[in-house]
Amino acid sequence: MKLAFAPHTLYFKRPFKIAHGTRSSTPIVLTQLEHEGFIGYGEASMPPYLSESHETVLAFLNKAAVVINKFQNPFEIESILNEVDKIAPNNTAAKASIDIALLDLIGKLQNKPCWQILNCDKNNTPYSTYTLGIDELEIIKQKIIEASEFKYLKVKLNGENDKLIINTIRSVSDKPIAIDVNQGWKDKYLALEMIEWLTDKNVLFVEQPLPKENMDDSFWLFEKSPLPIFADESVQRFSDIDKVKNCFHGINIKLMKCTGMFEANKMIKRARELNLKILVGCMSETSCAVSAAAQLTPLVDYADLDGPLLIKNDLYDGITFTNGKITLNELPGIGVVQKEGII
Repeated sequence: MKLAFAPHTLYFKRPFKIAHGTRSSTPIVLTQLEHEGFIGYGEASMPPYLSESHETVLAFLNKAAVVINKFQNPFEIESILNEVDKIAPNNTAAKASIDIALLDLIGKLQNKPCWQILNCDKNNTPYSTYTLGIDELEIIKQKIIEASEFKYLKVKLNGENDKLIINTIRSVSDKPIAIDVNQGWKDKYLALEMIEWLTDKNVLFVEQPLPKENMDDSFWLFEKSPLPIFADESVQRFSDIDKVKNCFHGINIKLMKCTGMFEANKMIKRARELNLKILVGCMSETSCAVSAAAQLTPLVDYADLDGPLLIKNDLYDGITFTNGKITLNELPGIGVVQKEGII
């Protein structure tokens, strides 16, 4: 029996309802793969910088359906995903939605959770960070209260009021923090000055301090930084890892930029060979994609998978946290169940 691929089965055009009342501009497309009565769920989340939209994702998925339906056996994972990858360059979120649905389907066909298929110890998961976006100082304080069960915080900075934000956080919390600059420090000297200032602020690492195209500056900063620096935008897929091995202490792997779980697992293995630390992160995603990423977390050092906690209209029950620690369940596949009445 062939795989039946239905990119139109579920798609979600409404913006997410963010927990504190605002709305996200990140749309998602939900996918399904069916085989022998089992259904695998997948998700494409499309932040603006990926240059994908509902229209481009659905167009890609319709092309992918033709490719996928040529296969009789869903266990030909690598062959299926290689053929999907060849359809067109980029389109990484669309490709990730297929990968996630396929791995979920494989787990269900074997009646095994993906973490077990990956030979992971489900008890060896890290604690996830809880994200504090750039916001009014009183709102940041309120979010810290909301994150009381989390041991680690993630702080967004952009080069404008960075010290004020950090001092505000430190006025109410001494929890370890991960800094995410999103390429916001344009000058390497400013970046080094800020990192040196952060050294006594209980900071775990600094993520993507400089623009991704400034590799020479990143190498300069890498050699001088007293704190670990992690690549995010500078590492999209497997082929990027060796390019940054001498510029960063670690990498941030996200399913939406690397095409999914299969390639993410390869990236983890290569990063370990290069002695790089590994963070698994997410975009604005439902529990579908985040639960898929969570299957890999016993293999990594850090996790930033609080995405479902930041939305009110999550479409799935899946990933949970125990005092901030990622808790994997025993459900087959990626471990999610669709909620009723959300779409």
